[in-house]
Amino acid sequence: MSKLQAPVMKNEYYDVTFEDLTHEGAGVAKIEGFPVFVENALPDERGKIKVIKVKKGFAYGRLIELYEKSKNRVEAPCPIYSQCGGCQLQHVSYEGQLDFKKKQVEQVLARIGKLDLNKVKVHPTLGMNDPWNYRNKAQVPIGEREGGLVAGFYQKRSHDIIDMERCLIQQAENDEVVKAVKKICEQYGIRAYNEEKHKGWLRHIMVRYGLVTQEMMVVFVTKTADFPHKNDIINKITKQFPHVKSIVQNINNKRTNVIFGDETKILWGDEYIYDKIGEIKFAISARSFYQVNPEQTKVLYEKALKYAGLTGAESVIDAYCGIGTISLFLAQKAKNVFGVEIVPEAIEDAKRNAELNGFTNAEFAVGEAEVVIPEWYKQGNKADVIVVDPPRKGCDEALLKTILDMKPKRVVYVSCNPGTLARDLQVLEQGGYETVEVQPVDMFPHTMHCEAVAWLELV
Repeated sequence: MSKLQAPVMKNEYYDVTFEDLTHEGAGVAKIEGFPVFVENALPDERGKIKVIKVKKGFAYGRLIELYEKSKNRVEAPCPIYSQCGGCQLQHVSYEGQLDFKKKQVEQVLARIGKLDLNKVKVHPTLGMNDPWNYRNKAQVPIGEREGGLVAGFYQKRSHDIIDMERCLIQQAENDEVVKAVKKICEQYGIRAYNEEKHKGWLRHIMVRYGLVTQEMMVVFVTKTADFPHKNDIINKITKQFPHVKSIVQNINNKRTNVIFGDETKILWGDEYIYDKIGEIKFAISARSFYQVNPEQTKVLYEKALKYAGLTGAESVIDAYCGIGTISLFLAQKAKNVFGVEIVPEAIEDAKRNAELNGFTNAEFAVGEAEVVIPEWYKQGNKADVIVVDPPRKGCDEALLKTILDMKPKRVVYVSCNPGTLARDLQVLEQGGYETVEVQPVDMFPHTMHCEAVAWLELV
């Protein structure tokens, strides 16, 4: 359909009923079947919109007035919610968010995966009792305004930093440390990095927090390796926050949006802080991948462990194992676990975490899962259960082919992207597997992100 054929025109007003949400959280209305995406609109609402942009097959609109509100609409508690791009669903009741995420999973399983939802059980989304203050890592850009430092999140669709004292989905302890570190740096005349001019020094402040141990790490991401007033700044931080166990500097002198540079050095204290998920302890460095919501990570991994159906006699392969979080959960009940991950530092962390917890039945290898696991298979190594937890792009075709060749009796698929989960489940189903159950888990309340874990059996 061309712009000329579109049944809507830019700057015109329309009365519409909203039917759905996009994966970015915008309401979807249809005018003569033509979709119009409108921020801050919810399914089952009626209102007036103004069309602000018309594309080839869809349009964008602005909500002008609501005639009928959804029963799931609530007042967003965050004062900068309308400006900040960090959350997308604070204007939706938490029950409504959980329902939407289940529906999102069901829709893509049916549409992309071609799965029969009469046969595949999709459970209600597992949410949190208290869906606030859950993020254990604050990673905030630093800028300058009117001579002072600002620290916060980028405004929607811009690189303007919104100064923020409090984020309702961050651990309150992290916010307190970020605010204090910003103030301390201001006292010593520290200049923020300006990405347009490639000048200044302080790019980001990151704070990591161990939910169980209450240990904290502060990371300065800087343009150059020098550190003006280093000892004074460190002394003020450690005196004010005795839970801080590690202060780290990462140097990133490139013109890039990537947060971390290649060089990291310990300024004070330990290289690691520690935290626990369930009974398993993890060492966390400045650059370790560690789930930002450990409470829900435990829920997700316990479901993956249940779906693996381990009796103590099984060999398990954990593709995309990261720092060994799922691997060590599986090692509690498996005969042995073999993990593979492309990031060498993550594998070092995984080995360290296995040793830290006394696991002798978990081994880890560096490499691409789609290369290493086929090589293991050629060498005659088979698995009774394969667990995959791929990035958002889903599993590589070579890995899916190896799973189908290896024919483990069970596959557990942990997903951070329902769309690629559905695509990959279709491949596995066509290759002889049957999807038994899918469990959505809300790892990131008030955002559009939805995790899910699927259980597949060889038929």
